[in-house]
Amino acid sequence: MKYFSSRVFLATLMALITCTAGAQEFKIGIVNIDRIFREANSAKAAQAKLEQEFGKREKELGDLGTQLKTLADKFEREAPTLSESQRATRQKQLVDQDREFQRKRREFQEDLNARKNEELQQVIERANKVVKTVAETEKYDLVLQEAVYASPKHDITDKVIRALNAAR
Repeated sequence: MKYFSSRVFLATLMALITCTAGAQEFKIGIVNIDRIFREANSAKAAQAKLEQEFGKREKELGDLGTQLKTLADKFEREAPTLSESQRATRQKQLVDQDREFQRKRREFQEDLNARKNEELQQVIERANKVVKTVAETEKYDLVLQEAVYASPKHDITDKVIRALNAAR
């Protein structure tokens, strides 16, 4: 279905270009959102903000994981010398600690992903406003965000990044 709808869209786009080609020039721009996420100052600031916000928790999780691995290695070394009840008790403690570690790691990932989506959404909203301004100023008829291939002459990503950086 998606393949069909994209074919219909492309056919409509080609018909529109063909119809307007005789009357006037049809101006198309392409924006690479991945480059905006990598190169725009607002995206870099959002990334730094996330690293600052989640860095401490990430370090604590890493330390907890290292501690858990050390305990597991110690248990492996000492297991043959422990009694059956001691071995079962320590194994149960390790399983409980591992379960707690996995839960904390999952919560961390969920929190990080939610905040990352919030920050990226703000960058996208700002970028969309800038794209609209650039399109109106330079009289673009169509601006696409994704393309399999586009001639570099249609790429307006640099203009958008410069405008985003200037707006901050």
